[in-house]
Amino acid sequence: MEFKLLANTPMGLERIVADEIESLGYQTTLENGRVYFNGDKQAIIKTNLMLRTADRIRIIIGDFHVNTFDDLFEMTKALNWSDILDANANFPVTGRSHKSTLYSVPDVQRIVKKAIVEHLKDAYDVPGRLAEDGPRFKVDVNILKDRALITLDTSGDALHKRGYRLGQGDAPIKETLAASMLHIAKYNGNNTLVDPFVGSGTIAIEAAMMAINMAPGLNREFDAEFWSLFESSAWDDMRMQLDNEVDYDKDVRILASDIDPRMIEIARENAEEIGIDSYIDFSVQDIHDLEINEDNVQIVTNPPYGERIGEAKAVEKMYRKIGQLLQENPTLNVYLMTSNKEFEEIVGKRATKRRKLFNGYIETTFYQYWGKIRK
Repeated sequence: MEFKLLANTPMGLERIVADEIESLGYQTTLENGRVYFNGDKQAIIKTNLMLRTADRIRIIIGDFHVNTFDDLFEMTKALNWSDILDANANFPVTGRSHKSTLYSVPDVQRIVKKAIVEHLKDAYDVPGRLAEDGPRFKVDVNILKDRALITLDTSGDALHKRGYRLGQGDAPIKETLAASMLHIAKYNGNNTLVDPFVGSGTIAIEAAMMAINMAPGLNREFDAEFWSLFESSAWDDMRMQLDNEVDYDKDVRILASDIDPRMIEIARENAEEIGIDSYIDFSVQDIHDLEINEDNVQIVTNPPYGERIGEAKAVEKMYRKIGQLLQENPTLNVYLMTSNKEFEEIVGKRATKRRKLFNGYIETTFYQYWGKIRK
């Protein structure tokens, strides 16, 4: 069975997600916040288990223009729900509407829910109420400019939830964003990686997983695993295959430090949760004590932004330390995300490349400084 699929993406990272999907052999088309592709059941399993940068994998059930509730009901009821949903499916419906005739989201959700109920009752010959005590099939209806896109969420929890985060600090970055930063930095585990503001360890842990080719979804479950659409062993078989492809013997050097001992302890525990702590050297260290004594080192980091009262001067001092390291080490590569618009002036050097990224709702710039390669 072939499906129309979409991967939800953070704003501005559509191309990064598309690169990952294309590396698995699927052709893509892009929209804001979405990457579309076609694939079979195996594609659903592979993308959920293997994609590092996407938010969710959805099956597109319906895509049509609508401007009356009667049409929304009839067109939704006519979709192939019973090809995927079980008779006892638990199917909560979420919805959004923007710049559309059908602007009442609660009414949109109610109509879609009713239409699916009627379809399933007819398909499975259920005279009374549906039990809805089976596997979860999260339905989403998104109406934009009278175009209704109705999808089923195969992922369940968002894909940034890898299953290793036992603890975190005040403002951790999402695992998918950390993986995107590393993807942009073209990190492959061959060079030493340094994160001097490691926090709860997200960048360092994602880097270790990438370096040894550990799939990000190996340690969690997905809603679609429990659908009768899939053979019971399909997900476990793919997990076993991916686990066999992990290069546990790879020589990886990741230096992860932070000035806060409590955060280093949290980061270490998170890394231990999935058994990759041996690839990361955790240490309590002030950024001002950091020295780079190797060629071709990559710093990938998310430092404090200096937005709280009283932080600005301390953060500027940290940024100047980064500038000093760049000056002292012509082969050093720095990839740093901050909302501070004065970063280049403080560092004293123009970035090789810049990219807008959103850390949650905070608009940031991802500054990239490419060092001279030395063999």
